[in-house]
Amino acid sequence: MSDPSAAPAPRVSPLAPFGVRSFRFQWPADLMTSWAQEMENILLAWFILVETKSVVMLTLYGALAYLGTLMAPVLGVTGQRIGNKKTYCSLRLAYTVTALVTMTLAMSGVLRPWHVFCLGVVLSVVRPADLVLRYAMLGETMPASNIIGATSVSRTTQDSARVFGALTGAALAAWLGMANAYIAIACFYGGALLLSLQVTGKAGSLENRPASTLNDLSNGMVYVWQTPHLLAGMAVAFLVNLCAFPLTNSLLPYVAKDVYLSDQRGLSYLAASFAFGALMGSLILTRIGYRVPTARAMIVFCGVWYVMTLIFAQMPGFSGGIPMIMLAGCAQSMSMVPLSAMLLRTTREGFRGHVMGVRTLMIYGVPIGLLAAGPLIAGYGYRVTATLYCTFGLICTAWIGWYWREHIWRLDAQGNRR
Repeated sequence: MSDPSAAPAPRVSPLAPFGVRSFRFQWPADLMTSWAQEMENILLAWFILVETKSVVMLTLYGALAYLGTLMAPVLGVTGQRIGNKKTYCSLRLAYTVTALVTMTLAMSGVLRPWHVFCLGVVLSVVRPADLVLRYAMLGETMPASNIIGATSVSRTTQDSARVFGALTGAALAAWLGMANAYIAIACFYGGALLLSLQVTGKAGSLENRPASTLNDLSNGMVYVWQTPHLLAGMAVAFLVNLCAFPLTNSLLPYVAKDVYLSDQRGLSYLAASFAFGALMGSLILTRIGYRVPTARAMIVFCGVWYVMTLIFAQMPGFSGGIPMIMLAGCAQSMSMVPLSAMLLRTTREGFRGHVMGVRTLMIYGVPIGLLAAGPLIAGYGYRVTATLYCTFGLICTAWIGWYWREHIWRLDAQGNRR
């Protein structure tokens, strides 16, 4: 008897998610939020590096931005209790308020690094939860056959933001100054808030739930621990946050300024190149994602991501570095999108918010990786540090694929179900 899981998956249009009214509002809301966040990231990271002239302070700022990440899973499961839409819109309101505060400080000429560090702490509480709520909203409104398509299309909001948001943020800062650039950022956040209010969401419910949000989170952790393919996905997520994202995200200001001897425009080119590759990966998945074995793709392209990042780190300038970081970005999307789709598609109903909350905890790999990278780069250089990180990441990825092979590598494994 033939295995039903081996049957060809039905073809799904890349535009199918837009057939859902809620998604037609959620996608542009997420797009405007992502654009504003990337413009903000470029401006503030460059501000810290120029004002302090220290890679250690840059990595400290990057790590500090994740200080409040513990709140993300708490907010994720809170969304299930009071309604994901309420939490989703509250986050967008918080972004708008913090942007207005930063804009006011910059326009008055009193903005200092310590202000940016304080604002980074505030943003660290709300930003990581945004991704949890985006995916939780997709899980509420999308049929199972559209999950990977919707996840891929949703991911384009982040990838396109890193292309155009990075370029626009650098250009606005160079032409108009930081204060005027922040006016645009505040407008983007405000527009995202208005669109978010139109998104459809299910009402929260306290029925048949534990007495507290922390109990919800605890139950989510237990559920992940007892589900091998979900646990493997979490291991991959923590690993890339530890070893890959610091090199292709937070440390790019250092690469642009001290390795390539460029300015903020050079930084925007690197950030935009990585994001353009990621956008291409997401677009590819909107076409073929419906027949991709998600768990296997997660492992294979995670390995490719490390290889491309390792080659990027050895490049002496933009001519070699830009193509390599673009390929790294493409591999990143083709690994992380299937990971998110696998979590959403195979998680039992009622646990999606819990699981995506636990997924966000894996972002704590980033501050650990950054705090270790700062002294390593200061002592041994960027290329040696990047080589160590990528080699360690490749070895661990291979081990994850081998250890959980029955659950994530076999085509009939639960992690590869379509």
